[in-house]
Amino acid sequence: MQRNITLDFIRGLAMLGILLLNISGFALPGAAYLNPAWHGLPSASDSWTWALLDLFAQAKFLTLFALLFGAGLQMLQPRGKRWLQSRLTWLVILGFIHSVFFWEGDILLDYGLIGLVTWRMIWDVPATRSLLNTGVMLYLTGVAVLLVFGFISSPHPVRTWLPGAADLEYEAFWKVGGGWEAVQNRLDHLTSSLVSLGVQYGWQLAGLMMIGSALTRNGWLLGAFSPQHYRRLACGLIVLSCLIQIPAIFMQWKLHWAFRWSGFFLQAPRDLAAPLQSLGYAALCLGFWSSLARLKITHAICCVGRMALTNYLLQTLICTTIFYRFGWFMAFDRLQLLAIVPLIWGVNLAFSSVWLRYFRHGPMEWLWRKLTLLAAGQARATDHPVS
Repeated sequence: MQRNITLDFIRGLAMLGILLLNISGFALPGAAYLNPAWHGLPSASDSWTWALLDLFAQAKFLTLFALLFGAGLQMLQPRGKRWLQSRLTWLVILGFIHSVFFWEGDILLDYGLIGLVTWRMIWDVPATRSLLNTGVMLYLTGVAVLLVFGFISSPHPVRTWLPGAADLEYEAFWKVGGGWEAVQNRLDHLTSSLVSLGVQYGWQLAGLMMIGSALTRNGWLLGAFSPQHYRRLACGLIVLSCLIQIPAIFMQWKLHWAFRWSGFFLQAPRDLAAPLQSLGYAALCLGFWSSLARLKITHAICCVGRMALTNYLLQTLICTTIFYRFGWFMAFDRLQLLAIVPLIWGVNLAFSSVWLRYFRHGPMEWLWRKLTLLAAGQARATDHPVS
């Protein structure tokens, strides 16, 4: 199957963009991911950094990645059912290992589990419009469940939203110390994540995958429309999504990130806007591809996209080393962490570019492919990483 370079580029952008939020998940307590007031009212610089990230990055790149994952499920269907099932099952296994032994913020397990359900729905729905409508319905169901949680939740903040001093000390202890204590805490976190996936987030993730599949079927994600179409649509989608989100961001700030409002009700506008904005980002890439394709950085970002799994795990390796092994956990605020992000991006870009000069696949991509072929009973002697 021939690769789509434009999709590799968009996937690479999504992978790099995910780090803008994930770095706070590595460097700060879990409560800080959505709540900048986790340790009292934040400074002005921290508040503005949170607001800009919330507007332009929070959920946007993960959403874009989910759309592209759905596109991949569509494009890989000629490989057959057994191959797809084997591929997704191994993703679940890799995600479990990553979430338990390396970092509790893993997304691979979620994508693998939901992918195992979604690929069959994609396979069985012949009409593109029906697939798109079903995806939108599932996504909106997930948003509705989030609002229901807001109505039934206690107005008093839980420890995961507003931790006490002892909670913060213990979190630092097991993250920096590692060992069995860290494994136990990651297993507890995994249990909670799987419940959330089954009850709420899974609906949204499945919907996004189906939308991505539908937009691949009709050629939209493959650049089948005119550059003017993509440019106009990008402008409209990004402006509309910002208009939806800005009042909610302002209200969270004014309410000092009160748990019930900021944890549930005011998350809904961002969730509603995220698919629009993510598609707007994709449309920007597609609309200006003729200019982007001439840039050297574009090739490097394409390499990151081709090695998305490797680069995702490489980010974990770098960040856990910096913040846990070097003892810099809770040592930086959001703005300072953003200064570290380009350094990690540089490693992703350089490593991917150099590796793909000599090999056909990234190291983890090769392993994933090899395991998939073995599980599907399709292993071939010629299937190796060297080009």
